[in-house]
Amino acid sequence: MNTTSDIVAKLWNLCHVLRDDGTSYGDYVTELTYLLFLKMAEETGSEDRIPEGYRWSDLKSRDGTDQMNFYRAMLLHLGTEAKGKVQSIYASANTSLRQPRNLAKIVSTIDGLDWYSAREEGLGDLYEGLLEKNAGETKSGAGQYFTPRVVIDTMVEVTQPQAGEVISDPAAGTFGFLTRADAYIKKQTDDLFDLSEAEQVFQRKQAFYGVELVPDTQRLALMNAMLHGMDCDVLLGDTLSPMGASVPRSDVILANPPFGTKKGGGGPTRDDFTFPTSNKQLAFVQHIYRNLKPGGRAAVVLPDNVLFADSTGEQIRADLMDKCDLHTILRLPTGIFYAIGVKTNVLFFQRGTGSDTGNTQNVWIYDLRTNMPKFGKRTPFTRKHLQPFVDAYGTDPNGGSPRTDEGEEGRFRCYSREDIAKRGDNLDITWLRDESVERAEDLPEPDVIAGEILRHLQTATEEMQALMELLDTDGGAEAGVSL
Repeated sequence: MNTTSDIVAKLWNLCHVLRDDGTSYGDYVTELTYLLFLKMAEETGSEDRIPEGYRWSDLKSRDGTDQMNFYRAMLLHLGTEAKGKVQSIYASANTSLRQPRNLAKIVSTIDGLDWYSAREEGLGDLYEGLLEKNAGETKSGAGQYFTPRVVIDTMVEVTQPQAGEVISDPAAGTFGFLTRADAYIKKQTDDLFDLSEAEQVFQRKQAFYGVELVPDTQRLALMNAMLHGMDCDVLLGDTLSPMGASVPRSDVILANPPFGTKKGGGGPTRDDFTFPTSNKQLAFVQHIYRNLKPGGRAAVVLPDNVLFADSTGEQIRADLMDKCDLHTILRLPTGIFYAIGVKTNVLFFQRGTGSDTGNTQNVWIYDLRTNMPKFGKRTPFTRKHLQPFVDAYGTDPNGGSPRTDEGEEGRFRCYSREDIAKRGDNLDITWLRDESVERAEDLPEPDVIAGEILRHLQTATEEMQALMELLDTDGGAEAGVSL
């Protein structure tokens, strides 16, 4: 019996074969999505949503050039003639494969997988394993800020989404936050069996929605949602455009918005933002706290500059602390995202239920960055590193549990709204003395060290050769060269 990780490894190994066909990691995952959907529909007895004549068995029964031509026609047909979310998954689909033998290899490998084990462990987990593998390999683009599952699970756990709530992600990516929130609710409700029939329908069809800007990523998100039994909306569009102003308000928002400035240097095209800015993360902060229902709560991954940016940034922080109770900030370690050196935090806040002023009284900051190991392949970031934060956070999702200020030697400290105002509403607060030294776990990976040594040796050799050549010439002495 194969585990999910075994199946993921087997599928991923095909990618290395297909690199010879000019297929990138991202293209490969998209290609797998087209094919896995057909096979999974067959395995789960849900082929009724796929037009007859364009199902897995129809593709598998062909070979060679005939199979490749049929596959191209199939993608076009499903993207134009299929219904609902199936059509969305295949919208504008085309294959990056060029060699019929490579298509045949993928089809035969998928068909020969241990599908009994895959169903037992969860098809959604299998697919998420592929998405995580892709993010780890690409280390750029869509995978650059792939949120580690342990961070997502912790954000979900302390935020405590509940059945009956509207839960959203305005920068949905591949839908990781919302599938984990769904899993959390299913665990609390015995896989929804504790709910009435109407409540179950709400959970499957209306409880969750996301917005994703990139068509290929939206395709992956739709697939991920469907494999987790979530028949919900993944809207294709830009949250920072007028469409973002029209999405439903939420009880819970979980997100890791994109960082940086909007392409082309222009700002968001929303006309409902009080503080116009071209900084995407600051614009997303405005959307999120404005989109929360009264009493709604959010957990959002944001880079350090949101905490200290002046001018518009300062105004947005002040507005956030007025309209919401910004009760907790978790300062995450560096090295846990695939983009090297990205410094991030998780902001936890609750929208006020009455006045839109004075909702933040105290901000608790948990420093999980100072004096932490350098995380990477040799030292993975795990739940054990986050458990002290979970314990300190308490059992109230809105940060109202009794908490202990651990003082200058501890990681958890409380700052009053007055203290923060004196700092110009700068939330980039540290107090721990950085005692990091050159420890073994902080050193670069051995292959990196070896590469640096070789590079310096090569440079030194080239410089010596150049020097010797210069000395061998008649003009060497006149040029003032000396050893």
